[in-house]
Amino acid sequence: MSVDLVGFLGVVLVAYAVPGPDFLVVVRSAAEDPARGRAAALGAQAGLCAHMVAAAVGLSLIVTRSPVVYDAVKLLGALYLVCLGVRAVLAARRKAAGTGAPEDGGLPPGAAVDRTGDGRGRSGFSQGFLTNVLNPKAALFFISVLPQFVDGSGSTARQIFFLGALDVLIGIVYWFALVTVAARLRTLLARPKARHRWELTTGWLFIALGIGVAAAP
Repeated sequence: MSVDLVGFLGVVLVAYAVPGPDFLVVVRSAAEDPARGRAAALGAQAGLCAHMVAAAVGLSLIVTRSPVVYDAVKLLGALYLVCLGVRAVLAARRKAAGTGAPEDGGLPPGAAVDRTGDGRGRSGFSQGFLTNVLNPKAALFFISVLPQFVDGSGSTARQIFFLGALDVLIGIVYWFALVTVAARLRTLLARPKARHRWELTTGWLFIALGIGVAAAP
């Protein structure tokens, strides 16, 4: 098996450097709780694994070549992002109305959430997974970009699995490093007013991303 590893690694690193919906999910989750951030990162990569398997067996080709299926997946992904954003904005406004969003003091990030640590982890994983699995551009990567680095004389499916697995592993390292950095926001967000602004900002960003995904060709 001979693949263009240098070229592929360059494309993957550039792709991860450009923030997308999964970036926002991971950062927002990590700011609430590092464990939730890592769960969101693993969920995002699990979503890529789903696209990798679909590409290897040919299902992604059906999605991308069928306008109806492609648009359905795209709109579902957009709707999910908008829902995440609306939930964040409404939650921020409810907390502000209930607490007055004082300048100082208050509970640390995530303390007001009535969930166990395992519940936060599952929620983070599902958000990361759904964000990527409902992103048709991820499917396009695996069936249009990735095959450009495949050696036509070898097994295409096996090479797709190899390159896809490499992509996922690189992503895990990248996301976990990002979680370590983003987790430092917890100190800043311990102040209710700062957390209120953070939740509003990230909520509106989710909504904007969802609208952008829906409007994209």
